[in-house]
Amino acid sequence: MLLGGLAVVVVAVVGVVLFFGSTQRAYACTQLSLPAPAATAAPDSSTAPLGQGQDDMGRRHLESGAKARYTYCPPASGPHYNAPDGPIPARYYGKDDAAVPQGWIHNLEHGGLAVLYSCTVGSCDKATEDTLRGLVTTFPPSPVCALPAGTEAPVVARFDDMDTPFAALVWGRILLLDTLDTDQILAFYQEFGERTNPEPQCAAPSPSPAG
Repeated sequence: MLLGGLAVVVVAVVGVVLFFGSTQRAYACTQLSLPAPAATAAPDSSTAPLGQGQDDMGRRHLESGAKARYTYCPPASGPHYNAPDGPIPARYYGKDDAAVPQGWIHNLEHGGLAVLYSCTVGSCDKATEDTLRGLVTTFPPSPVCALPAGTEAPVVARFDDMDTPFAALVWGRILLLDTLDTDQILAFYQEFGERTNPEPQCAAPSPSPAG
């Protein structure tokens, strides 16, 4: 009788562990990145750079399914999955699709852009979905390598762990947005896309000769 009772307890404990293990989130954040004060233009420029820098969190490869902890969220660098789990297909991911940072951070490492939307501090209504889908279908070639849309960018995915309703990310830099401004997102990508990532997908263009 005692052995039978112990067996029941062991089965129950294992069941609880498996349940919580299967329901734990795939990633965790230590803190959220907050919008930085407005940047000022450099002496030789009339415009300030878009977005803000984020401390590098490394680029260690993880085994498939491994969990990750990021110092900052949304993370613009950090541990991520290698093939076949990352980079992930560059497309629109609906609010119920599974697209975790460990996948799309590998896109950033290759020079891609992630556009994130929150259903917690933002809105996941049809108008927002239509605008994000439109961004994907009209996305331009990459700014340095001229890679076609859908190669590494854009990844458009739900991500609730951020302070603003929307964000755009390249490696090491984030643009936090209170409203969905696709023109600003494209300008951010044009300014920083394929210029900060540690794994370039093409040779950098030679500087233009001075006029």
